[in-house]
Amino acid sequence: MKQLGTSPDESVEKQDNKPPEQQLHIAWHPAFIEALKLELEEYIDLLEFHSEFLLSSEPLRIDCVIIKKANDLVIKKNFASVFREVNLFEYKSPDDYVSVTDFYKVYGYACLYSSFEKVPITSLTVSFVESHYPRELLTHLSEIRKFKVEETNRGIYNVTGDILPIQIIDSRQLSAEENLWLQGLNNNLDSNEIKRVLTEVYRQGKAARIQAYLFVITQANTYTVREAIKMSSETLTLDQVFEETGMAARWEEKKALAIAQNMVNLGLPLEIIVSATKLDPEKVKALFNN
Repeated sequence: MKQLGTSPDESVEKQDNKPPEQQLHIAWHPAFIEALKLELEEYIDLLEFHSEFLLSSEPLRIDCVIIKKANDLVIKKNFASVFREVNLFEYKSPDDYVSVTDFYKVYGYACLYSSFEKVPITSLTVSFVESHYPRELLTHLSEIRKFKVEETNRGIYNVTGDILPIQIIDSRQLSAEENLWLQGLNNNLDSNEIKRVLTEVYRQGKAARIQAYLFVITQANTYTVREAIKMSSETLTLDQVFEETGMAARWEEKKALAIAQNMVNLGLPLEIIVSATKLDPEKVKALFNN
C-alpha cells in the first residue's frame, strides 16, 4: 500500500469548458448519487440510498447515506471495502474541495446521525469525494491528528486511528476500469473519456435511468462532447445525447422564456403569451416582475 507522500498541488482552478454565456449552474450532487448507484449497481437491491439525508428540522444534510440491508453483505468494490452498516458520503463538485473545516463538519454530522438515528458510532463510516488531491486535509490528519493515512487504492486515501473508518477519494485519480462513473463526473474530460462514458451508457442501455448524470457531464463538457461524438464510430449523435439528458428541452424552454420576455416588454397580456409559448403560466407571471 502506498504511503502518504508527495503529490500534485491541490490548488483548485476552475475548469471552464464553455463560453461565459453558457456557464450555468450545474447540479453535480444528483449526478453524484447516480454515479454511486452505477458503481454499486451489482448490489443495488441490497443497499438503501438516501440523498441529502436530513439530520434534523434544521438544514443539516448529508449528501448521501448508503445503508446495507444485511450487515454481513460484502461489497467487492474498491471504495466500499471500508463499508459498515451505515455509510455517509460528502461530495464536492469539481470547482470545490474538502477543507479541514468541511472534514469536522461532516464528522460532526456522523456523530449527530449516530445520536438521532440510534445507530452505534461503530456502525458508521465517512467518505469524502472530491476532484482534487486533498493535500491540506491529509497533512492535517497525519501531522495534527496523528492518524495513519495510506493510499489503499488509486485515488483512495484510507484514514485509520479513529473510531470511524474514514476515506478521502480523489475521483480524478480513480481507475476508469474500476470506477468509470465516479471518475467521469468531472468538468475537464477529454474526448476519449467522454466517448468511453457515452459508449458504456448506450451499450448498457442506461440513458433513460441516469438523466441527471448525463446532463451534468454533457453540460460541463459541452465542446468535448461534441468532439467525442463527431470522432466516434458509434452511432451516437449530439442530438441523441441531448435528447436523452433533457438538455434539448431545457434549451427550448430557455428560448421560449426569451420570446415570452419580449412579449411582456411589448405589453401583451398573460393569456396570449402563455398560448403562444406553451410555458407554465407561473413562469410567465414571474417575467412581469423582471
